[in-house]
Amino acid sequence: MTSALTTSTSLATFDFIYLASQSPRRRELLGQIGVRYEMLLPDAQEDAESLEAIEPQEAPAVYVQRVTRAKLQAAVLRHKRHGLPAAPVLCADTTVALGATIYGKPENEADACRILSELQNGMHQVLTAVAVALPGQEGKVWQRLSTSHVRLAAMSAQEIERYVLSGESMGKAGAYAIQGRMAAFVSHIEGSYSGIMGLPLYETAQLLSAAGVKHS
Repeated sequence: MTSALTTSTSLATFDFIYLASQSPRRRELLGQIGVRYEMLLPDAQEDAESLEAIEPQEAPAVYVQRVTRAKLQAAVLRHKRHGLPAAPVLCADTTVALGATIYGKPENEADACRILSELQNGMHQVLTAVAVALPGQEGKVWQRLSTSHVRLAAMSAQEIERYVLSGESMGKAGAYAIQGRMAAFVSHIEGSYSGIMGLPLYETAQLLSAAGVKHS
């Protein structure tokens, strides 16, 4: 359940990457496969949130890949602006979809309750796109898309409210974290567990190998 957009394999080798993501889960997952990384986060003047705006009638798979490439391009420019040593840059983005409806990060607790009330008692998709680029080498970009399916059990309004009040919903696409308290309501998954967390490790390892990065 993946798609790919790749170029030829890198000739250089690297022992670390730049991670252009604030997600602690992605840092944890990279560490799981032995990838060394340095953070490459947006500068204060960058409007990173605007990159996640949904275009009219945009399909979830198109959306998450477009946003990932936009974040990657911004990170490559940031790398150049700071004059950093050469190494691959990795970006990822995750979105949740129910049919054609895209669920990003909730705006507040009420929005999180609304999202979960729509996702509970049914199956939805979790899509995570990953992209890697070599700064200074135009066209050296590797990208993959991981698509998984998650079924949530029926949740009462009180259960949803308690979950949201735990704080786990905020900052998460679809208003939940599968590795947290929501695990008690996940009745079935198909696909990549790490992809649902925010970084599909199989696909990521393939991209990093193509870019010449040592791992595991």
